[in-house]
Amino acid sequence: MHPVQNVDAILLLALSHAAKRRPAELIEIIAAVDLTLEARPPASKLSESFSRLFEYGLICAQDGGYTLTPNALPILSGPKKANAQERIQNIKKNLAAYRVKGEHELVSVEEKQIAEAVLAHQSTRRSAGKKNMLMPKPKPVEEPGKRPGQSKPYQPFSARRRKD
Repeated sequence: MHPVQNVDAILLLALSHAAKRRPAELIEIIAAVDLTLEARPPASKLSESFSRLFEYGLICAQDGGYTLTPNALPILSGPKKANAQERIQNIKKNLAAYRVKGEHELVSVEEKQIAEAVLAHQSTRRSAGKKNMLMPKPKPVEEPGKRPGQSKPYQPFSARRRKD
């Protein structure tokens, strides 16, 4: 059994929020940590946690961001309606039971990178004027002139019924 720390569970929970559709950048992970908790762990603790979770094979670097691996999904399972502290405790319990299998890619996230992401997040939050503001998500590209649900021009009911 390996030692389990709160920051590991916090980071996994934040990554599950930030990397739902695509790999999350560091600033998005910091925003998710702030959204989950009132007090953010120091950059040194987050850096160590990244190293541990990479070593355990629970997170991976992909497309310039970070995402959860399939091994992490059972660890995050638990009641969805629980508050953040209950979910963190459940994740810690699942992490304690987790056994590392094989060797995994080790990627280091430096304290300097985390500190820069924290500063960027704080400046974004101040400029938005709201607490815990997440980064804006990219909007899908729409084709000009097409709107959903407008495939045919409108015809009155009486004009549709006449078939001579």
